[in-house]
Amino acid sequence: MNSPKLNCIIASLVALAGCLTGKGVAFAEAGVAGDEIRGAVKSAHGAEAGVWVIAETQDFQTRFAKIVVTDEAGRYLIPDLPKAKYRVWVRGYGLADSPKTDATPGDALNLTVLAAPDAATAAKTYPAAYWYAMMKIPEEAQVATLAGGRNGYLMWMKNMGCVGCHQLGNLATRTIPKSLGPSKTSEEAWLRRLQSGQAGGQMINIVQGTLAGIPIHYLADWTDRIAAGEVPAAQPQRPSGIERNIVATVRDWSDGKAYLHDLSGTDRRDPSVNANGLLYGAPELSTDNFPILDPQHNTATTFKALVRDADTPTTHDDPVIQPSPYWGEERIWDSRAVAHNPMLDRSGRVWYTARIRAAANPAFCKQGSTHPSAMAFPLNTSDRQLAMYEPKSGKYIFVDTCFGTHHLQFSEDASDTLWTSGGRDAVGWLDTKKFISTGDAAASQGWAPLVLDANGNGKLDAWTEPGQPAKPGSDQRLAASFYAVMPNPADGRVWGSVAFRYPGALIRFDPRTRLSEIYNVPAPGFGVRGADIDRSGVVWVSLASGDLGEFDRRKCKGPLNGPAATGDHCPEGWSFHRLPGPGFVNVPQMSVESSYYTWVDQHNTLGLGANVPIATGNLFDGVHALVDGKFVTLRIPYPLGFYAKGLEGRIDDAAGGWKGRGLWITSGDRTPWHKEGGKGMKPLVVHFQVRPSPLAD
Repeated sequence: MNSPKLNCIIASLVALAGCLTGKGVAFAEAGVAGDEIRGAVKSAHGAEAGVWVIAETQDFQTRFAKIVVTDEAGRYLIPDLPKAKYRVWVRGYGLADSPKTDATPGDALNLTVLAAPDAATAAKTYPAAYWYAMMKIPEEAQVATLAGGRNGYLMWMKNMGCVGCHQLGNLATRTIPKSLGPSKTSEEAWLRRLQSGQAGGQMINIVQGTLAGIPIHYLADWTDRIAAGEVPAAQPQRPSGIERNIVATVRDWSDGKAYLHDLSGTDRRDPSVNANGLLYGAPELSTDNFPILDPQHNTATTFKALVRDADTPTTHDDPVIQPSPYWGEERIWDSRAVAHNPMLDRSGRVWYTARIRAAANPAFCKQGSTHPSAMAFPLNTSDRQLAMYEPKSGKYIFVDTCFGTHHLQFSEDASDTLWTSGGRDAVGWLDTKKFISTGDAAASQGWAPLVLDANGNGKLDAWTEPGQPAKPGSDQRLAASFYAVMPNPADGRVWGSVAFRYPGALIRFDPRTRLSEIYNVPAPGFGVRGADIDRSGVVWVSLASGDLGEFDRRKCKGPLNGPAATGDHCPEGWSFHRLPGPGFVNVPQMSVESSYYTWVDQHNTLGLGANVPIATGNLFDGVHALVDGKFVTLRIPYPLGFYAKGLEGRIDDAAGGWKGRGLWITSGDRTPWHKEGGKGMKPLVVHFQVRPSPLAD
């Protein structure tokens, strides 16, 4: 007869054998649905809670991976898997990646993992933020001549400059590529690296021009210490609470030389539009082959965006300053349309901020025109206009605008007014109903300068030009333009963020009076970038200070117009929510997170509640949602290096529970080859969903 102790040993060996062979008994008593894989994850320490389980297949045209998180008992359930052959594996903080196990939907699969053998192995899967936080920051005296001092320096090293285009801290950027060639010093290597490819001019101008060459020493010191074996001092916490309920599906589109800026698959005002339909991407500087993703069939296609005029410039003419360590002398960017943002309307038409011609404006935009907007504020150039794609007919229609465009949003009005940013001291709009019915771009558009009601009479009067002495009784024109644009669903006013200057601001434009108000971000905030508005009129904005900024105009106590209302008159309207992440070595109080954009889920498309602000987590491979005053981080742990820019929520089935809604995001970094997998990686499309529990199917 076996002793109780011997029986326990035998039972443990049987269970371990099941784990090592990949076939287990977890959930066997409950059965396994035919479109799911479920099981448990254990290590020598017991159940592994809060780790990711990844199921990936190569059976479709696009990449396809579905990712879930284990519950407190180490159990997982990967739901709604299309029929295919999968490889399933585990990644988690403190662990080495598990071996990949073959599986098909309907399998029960227990998985065994090992603890990371050392700190360096564990840190391989940390978000880039933890590696970037190792960089030392100059002391105030060294950067005193820069606008904003050390905060101004950080603004450009974070979301306004470097991390405005790609991560810093991922494997590709925290190491010096051997293909860069030999250098005498690490500082010389960084100087050479920052001149690489068609973006070399932009990179070196920020570092050597705007920042006076100061970052070179700190970048070199950072990568030297990492090369010598230093690892992050701070460690990330595993997903907990709501974060364990996240289901992420990862696909890809476009090609390995292109990048995406934004996507759209529904109408922001009614996120049930185009339910289960195609997604449309804007590839900005990289290509005129606009990608389309069919998530129902896991296929990706493109259509060729044309331009109206033969002399429209192309990014292919942007020179390669120094050979790229990835692409050599090849000019991989070649776009005339330079599409930045797409947006669907109620009928499923796709509107793009896209170039259709060279910059010189037609006569109706300029001085001497009888166009009402030109009579008030003539415009001579526009570096990007509008275009509209009709999916049913395949037609791509040009919309010539006098104002430049960058981002775009529809207003909730009878004209379906499309508001745009990027207008060089003006805000522009298009009456899309009039344009659809008439085809007359000139008659359908309008624009206006941004003018403060300096005399406080509530009317637009003659104004003083920027930089000129104030004139008694005059208003004051601002030398500012919108970066983000946000029609307020509560009152019809239009807000914009003012980026690329210190400390940054928000502007409120009234379409009825054509008057504006400006609100500078006060300390400790700085570095305004992308922003959005909730249905109560509260503006939420990504800040280089490592915060999600919140501005509520209703909290302002003093006059909002008049001679004193010049930007610093309502600090009480601002609140700051520190984003997740460690601080820099010598700036520990400030999160290193460098959020590019914030989007507000006005209609509860993700399931976390209406009016939840969601900031891009550009150094966290995901996004941060502010839920009941606390951040919930939705992270993509594979492939490492996911960099969010544009995001959008869609409700595919209002009666379908969590499965009928979700958040769509495309990777927006200009360097897809920096992600895990390297050269050949395509831009990603991620679908985040939140189920009621980690085991909901």
